[in-house]
Order: sequence, then structure tokens, then C-alpha cells
Amino acid sequence: MIALQALGRHEYDRVAHIAVAPEQEGFCGTIAGHFEMDEAGCDFHIVTRDDHPVGFFKIDTAYPTRYDFARPGEVGLRGVMIDHKEQGKGTGKAAMKLLRSYLLRNYPVARTCVLTVNVVNPVARAVYLAAGFQDEGGLFHGGRIGPQHILRLYLSKMAVA
Repeated sequence: MIALQALGRHEYDRVAHIAVAPEQEGFCGTIAGHFEMDEAGCDFHIVTRDDHPVGFFKIDTAYPTRYDFARPGEVGLRGVMIDHKEQGKGTGKAAMKLLRSYLLRNYPVARTCVLTVNVVNPVARAVYLAAGFQDEGGLFHGGRIGPQHILRLYLSKMAVA
């Protein structure tokens, strides 16, 4: 069973084994890199399969202060990675489909979740769209690997722009 859980900053050992293929690191980073950044306002979370950590992501409550395309009341989804041994099994898609209800429970004041996904990463974009994220046509040009689509997941019917 796929589930989402909070991860404490002291729990590096639980996720140290999670790694993506080297060519994917430019999109999502590494576990070690996320722990080293230690950004204020970023909470760590894991994707589990049968209680075993197989993925990682951050929820950035300070996202609107970091990126001018983000709106007040939005949280950012960052650093999403599914371990390379777990990819292709539907884990990422299942995790993203759980995200709306997870965020509503854990970030009740958030109206929307926003992320960027590189234009050269259509597989990830398709996963986010299948999970309910919407592409409103905006692009972010400040990414390390080039332009990125800006996608939003509206967390409640009242939040729809």
C-alpha cells in the first residue's frame, strides 16, 4: 500500500537509500542535498510502500516568498523523487493522487499546491496532471535545466481561481 508520511529532519537514515537515476538528479536533487540545504519553511515527507520509504518530497510553506509566480495561500511541492528501483510501478502516480487529501489534513490553511516541472520532463508532467494538477500555461524561466511548467493543485473547490 502506498502512503504519505511526515519525516523529521533527524530521520535521514530512513531515506538515505533513496536515489534517482543520475540523469534525474538535476530535476529533483538528492536526499543528501535536501538535508544539507536545511531551508526554513520546508517540511520533509516520505512516500512509503508497505511502510518502507521509497520516495521523498518537500512541502514549502514559504514558496510565495521564494518565487514571484506563487500566490499567497499556496504551498510549494519540491524535490519529489521516487527511488529508481521503485520507478515504473505506479508509485509516483499513486502518491500524487494521495497528495490533495494529505495536504488538506496536514496544511489546512493552504488553498493551493504549486510546483514547477521541467519542459523536458514530460513523464513527470503527465503524472502531476493525472493527479489533478492544472497547467494554466505559465512558464518559470529560472530553473537550472531550462524552462519549467507551473502546475497547480487546487485543494478545495473554493480555491479554484
